[in-house]
Amino acid sequence: MHILFFLKGATLAIYAAVMPGPFQAYLLSQSLKNGWRESLPLALTPILTDGPIIILVLFILTRIPQIILETLSVLGGLFILYLARAILLSLKQPFPVIGPSASTKAKGFGNAVILNILNPNPYIFWGVVSGPIFLAAWRQAPYLGVSFLIGFYGILILSLAALIVLFATIGGINTGVNRVVNIIACCALILFGAYQCLAGLITLGSRISFN
Repeated sequence: MHILFFLKGATLAIYAAVMPGPFQAYLLSQSLKNGWRESLPLALTPILTDGPIIILVLFILTRIPQIILETLSVLGGLFILYLARAILLSLKQPFPVIGPSASTKAKGFGNAVILNILNPNPYIFWGVVSGPIFLAAWRQAPYLGVSFLIGFYGILILSLAALIVLFATIGGINTGVNRVVNIIACCALILFGAYQCLAGLITLGSRISFN
């Protein structure tokens, strides 16, 4: 069972890493300007910034009725399918190449931390998708929750580090490599989203029938 939650976390991490966003753009611009050795520590930024976000979101989620949490699980599955759709649409466009000029807007590890804190994506992920999954895992057994966190942050950091090294080495992501990664992430998200929607609907149906 623990491998399932690990894979759930890893699947979400792949999406978070490969989809272009302000934080990714900053990391890649720094790698182009300063090289991968100096930029590699920036891949650890989510570990520092997501802690307060997780505490805040879980504080709210643990104080709402269980049926709302189960409903959020279904909504989270739908949101995951929406993310898969976003990847499909992105395959029709080239991956945006970020030039060194973007690095003039922010410098250093502190700026990366601030940028990620202000990024709405972690709040959305933990409020709609990751939070309910983590709570479900933790309530079954704490080690399952830990397995989910390891899967998510382990793969996220490795993926961000790989992007930094790749950009610093070749000056931009090969479109073929980027396309393959996006296709894999899309397929995984579709399977994961459909599974979560189905599981949530079954749980809700059982609760309604018993009531």
